Amino acid sequence: MALKDLLSLGMVLPHRSPDPFSMDEVRHTAQRAEELGFADLWVTDNTLDHAYSLDPIVALTYAAAVTTRIRVGVSVLVLPLHHPVHVAHQMASLDFTSGGRAILGLGIGGAAHYHDFGVPTERRVRRFTESIDVIRALWQNDTTEYHGQIIDLPRSGFRLQPIQDPGPPIWLGGAAPAALTRAARIGDAWMGSGNSSVAAFGGHLRDVREALEREGRDPATFPTSKRIFMSVHEDASIARAELLRWFTEVYRNADALDASGVYGTPEHVRQRLEEIAALGPSHLLLNPVTRFTEQVEALAEVAGLE
Repeated sequence: MALKDLLSLGMVLPHRSPDPFSMDEVRHTAQRAEELGFADLWVTDNTLDHAYSLDPIVALTYAAAVTTRIRVGVSVLVLPLHHPVHVAHQMASLDFTSGGRAILGLGIGGAAHYHDFGVPTERRVRRFTESIDVIRALWQNDTTEYHGQIIDLPRSGFRLQPIQDPGPPIWLGGAAPAALTRAARIGDAWMGSGNSSVAAFGGHLRDVREALEREGRDPATFPTSKRIFMSVHEDASIARAELLRWFTEVYRNADALDASGVYGTPEHVRQRLEEIAALGPSHLLLNPVTRFTEQVEALAEVAGLE
């Protein structure tokens, strides 16, 4: 059975790299991913970055404009660094202009994120959950009023509504027990990070399912995913070198190469992806780190999409 028959597959756009990239490469990747049958296109949220990095909403708006069907998502936007009204408006606009294809991935992030932007770390979980409440309220109402412990929003107008009802799905990240429980309680889906090990992902997936059952939600209808940093090449040593450079220079965690990354020949990559699929996620986000115009073709072949 082909990988495509086991679960849906997403593709990452060129948007964060130690080397410059072109918008021709972004356009080609987006259009070929759609033509080949990938389910969605994704970017991350990295503003103050040591790598070349596109703004996620700008990148997704461009991708939506050069495609017609494939969904477009960010995973994850570190929500407490943004005002929820701005996020609600950006994503409603993206959903409207894309014809209802937007996905919003959200996370809390680490302390360094807050320091960079001068945002207090105190009560960040409360800020996070209140922000989600505000976003969902704005997506459902022409006028909204919200008075929380942290966010205070006077009665405000918000006429532009997303095409998706009740709004773009909100995918939550995080791997801490509280984050997994929170995803099951208030999320529409959960995605494991590319930095988490494959071994840990299996346990996180089990914990999410148990939390869903406690919440009275059906695990079978709750999307789960994992981002996988990867490189496929007929020469396995080249694939390893490409991914090692990524983990070293961009992710700055070279030790995660073998625990979290997938690299090697097409046959080896297919086997590794099938092993991850056997853990039971409903979706995998394939994140090549270079040579995107080649990798989108190679990965489609690996997955059986061609």
